Amino acid sequence: MRMALPVVSEEVRRAVAQRRPVVALESTIITHGLPRPDNGEVARAAEQQVRAAGAVPATIGVIDGVATVGLTGAQLDRLAGDRAAVKASVRDLPIAAAKGRNAGTTVAATSFLAHRAGIRVFATGGLGGVHHGAATSFDESADLVTLAATPLVVVSAGAKSILDVAATLERLETLNIPVLGYRTLRFPGFYVADSGHVIEHSAGAPAEVAAVVTARDELGLRSAVLVANPVPADEQLDPALHDRALAEAWEQAREQGVSGHDITPFLLDRMRTATGGRSLAVNIAVYRNNIALATEIATALAG
Repeated sequence: MRMALPVVSEEVRRAVAQRRPVVALESTIITHGLPRPDNGEVARAAEQQVRAAGAVPATIGVIDGVATVGLTGAQLDRLAGDRAAVKASVRDLPIAAAKGRNAGTTVAATSFLAHRAGIRVFATGGLGGVHHGAATSFDESADLVTLAATPLVVVSAGAKSILDVAATLERLETLNIPVLGYRTLRFPGFYVADSGHVIEHSAGAPAEVAAVVTARDELGLRSAVLVANPVPADEQLDPALHDRALAEAWEQAREQGVSGHDITPFLLDRMRTATGGRSLAVNIAVYRNNIALATEIATALAG
């Protein structure tokens, strides 16, 4: 019988036990979010960035069915090169285990496994959320309900701009997930710094985020704290280009009948093509910016 319990690397286990700063990193950006060879290069650079800032990286994924917290360099390379790797949310973890699959873990699955390992902070690119038309399709990311029951700090550049951002914010409120704009009261839109939606609360420094987390824990609340960290304005995708490319991507999706779990990678790929690769550069800038802030928050919580 295959091992189903998550395996935690000795480095991560020791750092958690010693209350040193640890930052969880997802792996769907490796398997499904970025083209090859950028995916492997970005994954390695992300870990190096965390280490350079004095924290321990914990990239999370599934290797031969084993959920692993703290992938080795060789395991990172395997995921980066495996075109058959699947995308695993929480519901898919036991199936991947039983079938011995390699898988990139989504925000939901990464959050679940990070919390199981005692990690408190997770850096991702963009959060999943409510899709357009969800009133009839019920198409909503498992990221939201998982974060409602997983007491982490999640740093993201808002929700992916392909989503219904207004509905996503409503669901975050309903699920009691606190949202803090980092030095902003405008909810970021992943590729762009401002999605056009206002949020109620902000934090101006990592210590302020840490204070909110401490208060949440003292109150016994179980939801994540979402830190919405906008991409710097000078690194964002031109908003007009973004809107035009996204509209074209949606039109192509409708024409080709793409839906369900295939829609996100399809739209992101079409965005990359329509922007001449510029969206890829922004995607990487978003990720690095979130990793930097997540590392600072992890350090503040460990202090």
